[in-house]
Amino acid sequence: MKRYHPLLVSLHWVLALMILVALVMGSNVLAALPNDHPDKMFSLRGHMSIGIIVGVLMIVRLVTRLRSAHPPKADTGNGFLNFAGGAAHWVLYILVFLMVASGMGIAMGAGLPDIVFFGSGAPLPESFDHLVPRTAHGILSKLLMLTIVAHIAGWAYHQFKLKDGLFSRMWFGNRDA
Repeated sequence: MKRYHPLLVSLHWVLALMILVALVMGSNVLAALPNDHPDKMFSLRGHMSIGIIVGVLMIVRLVTRLRSAHPPKADTGNGFLNFAGGAAHWVLYILVFLMVASGMGIAMGAGLPDIVFFGSGAPLPESFDHLVPRTAHGILSKLLMLTIVAHIAGWAYHQFKLKDGLFSRMWFGNRDA
């Protein structure tokens, strides 16, 4: 077997896009808008919706990953790089789950579900900075961005230096081709 399960491949690319959108929304859009800005509620609703969907899809992805056959581990010819590559994949899972959990912590601590999704009419809190999960969410987002950059650097190393066709394992096609 040379490719990952088709569901894993699909989830990889859908989640990659959703996570990047959530990171951009959080670090650029939401960070730039004060909580009393009229567009904040719409942006927050989108960010929170993406976060919820990412959480659900990550559970599906993890279960599929643990239950499906997958190609042998990639070999760079360097023990440290092999370890780092494998560890980075699990760190991505952990960071995404922690981002979802800390986002849920912010939402619960600030009463956001009622305000954002159920139209309670209450205003957003003046700030989320007093919430411990908010601090964690900010730190985790930076760690996730760095890990994504490392993941992309690993892809580039395999694609352009090793030229080992590793990319095809996480792309669409016959699993045995």
